[in-house]
Amino acid sequence: MIPKLDVYKNRWEIESDDSIKPGLEAVQDALVKLGNPEKQLKIIHVSGTNGKGSTIAFMEAILKENGFSTGVFSSPAIIDIHDQIRLNGHPISEDELHASFKEMKEAGLSGLLTDFELLTVAAFCTFKRLAPDYALIETGMGGTLDSTNVVTPLISVITSIALEHTAFLGTTLVEVADHKAGIIKKGIPVVIGPMQEESLQVIRRVAMEKESQLTIYGMDFRMDNTDSEVFKGAETYRLTSRKMKGPHQAMNAAVAIESLLAAGIELCEKGVVNALATVELGHRFQEISPGVFVDGAHNPAAAKVLAETIRMEFPGEKVDFIIGMLKGKDIENTLNELVPVAASFTFLTFAHPQAEDGKEMLKYCNHNKKRVTNHLDDTMILLNEEKTMRIVTGSLYLVSSLMNQQGE
Repeated sequence: MIPKLDVYKNRWEIESDDSIKPGLEAVQDALVKLGNPEKQLKIIHVSGTNGKGSTIAFMEAILKENGFSTGVFSSPAIIDIHDQIRLNGHPISEDELHASFKEMKEAGLSGLLTDFELLTVAAFCTFKRLAPDYALIETGMGGTLDSTNVVTPLISVITSIALEHTAFLGTTLVEVADHKAGIIKKGIPVVIGPMQEESLQVIRRVAMEKESQLTIYGMDFRMDNTDSEVFKGAETYRLTSRKMKGPHQAMNAAVAIESLLAAGIELCEKGVVNALATVELGHRFQEISPGVFVDGAHNPAAAKVLAETIRMEFPGEKVDFIIGMLKGKDIENTLNELVPVAASFTFLTFAHPQAEDGKEMLKYCNHNKKRVTNHLDDTMILLNEEKTMRIVTGSLYLVSSLMNQQGE
């Protein structure tokens, strides 16, 4: 479900194929019909369970501060389809997206691609036409068979590995890592964030098989927390501050810096420092009204990071969580990570075809103060008359629903 995609499909009479078919052939064939726009781009390809969006936001800001133009393709949509394709930090305009769908219509792509594949191809068309210096491409799910995995990038980046999308990617870290490692291309350097040893072994093996130079967080580069953060890797930078809070964001920032350096991009220290001090990413521990935050944590690993951030930024505080998640997620272990910092839980079913029922989530909650509500009442959440700390979390799609209600 991609908000407002139907506007473009209907205008240009492009139908999508709703079936998810393993393989990249459909996207590859479509791109051939369009003259392979992806081959004319300088691409940084980013995969990983958590941290993809933040890492890309850091890279986008660093490149901008160093005088480069950028294109970004990411998912899911927070407001609507336009924020999934960004140019120099701004959502794509309706006119530009219409131009890309016009190209796709003229190439005869109707009925050949899924919705996400259509949007992937539209992003490549847009970036070819507008020619940013660098295109930062985020995988949608996994790596090996993800529709973005048709590119030959300057560098491949894997931010983290945890269990997710188990029906498609497998039920062990080794299986998930094998999918994520699918973005590694022969002879193309790879930068990875912190991960468990069993995942690291998979990445090492694939990188060796592909003859790709592997750069590992904590071994080849790191972010030192001294009086002020110091990045130590291919270069050394002393950083003054980060607007995006939490220890995990220090690691994401380090991965972003090292990835750009490993891609052969020349950076100045001032540009890096300025970028990290100013960049922020909506829906990542974002305060949207006094005392009310949104965060996209949707699995145990991300929930653990969220809890750590709460402890660091608000020592001793207890949080009222408003939770909505998708079916198939590890609800029990996600909630268990949040219980120690929770004052209460409110579960809801939000407007998404795969949203889990609030009553089902309630069953997994090991906390004595919990309830279910039938809908996302943004007025109730945002007014926060009790002046407590509240966090809306569990799914980026839930955050999107809330943001869309705010904009109505």
